[in-house]
Amino acid sequence: QVQLVESGGGLVQPGGSLRLSCAASGSIFSISAMGWYRQAPGKQRELVAHITNGGSTNYTDSVKGRFTISRDNAKNTVYLQMNSLKPEDTAVYYCNVDDELVAGLYHRVYWGQGTQVTVSS
Repeated sequence: QVQLVESGGGLVQPGGSLRLSCAASGSIFSISAMGWYRQAPGKQRELVAHITNGGSTNYTDSVKGRFTISRDNAKNTVYLQMNSLKPEDTAVYYCNVDDELVAGLYHRVYWGQGTQVTVSS
């Protein structure tokens, strides 16, 4: 079993910044992809950012140029640097880790418990 511990959420004013962290621990086989999702009130969960084990990144259009996902493989940690925050970024942010038991064949997906990000003046 893999455990994910999230931190870094909080209340910020528009234009502010936050850095989210998600550390994985436990019975990790081989983490492939890591990502951040968010779910805003009254909305469906959406993918915010994704990073592969090779460092390739993808972002949803609404956060491009403002958010940066990164990872520290030695620490099994994924980060989300969030700059120029907007009220529409308000959501519960969940980290996601894809643990690859068999390359290209079998994966276990784990979720963090979520951290609240509120952007409001």
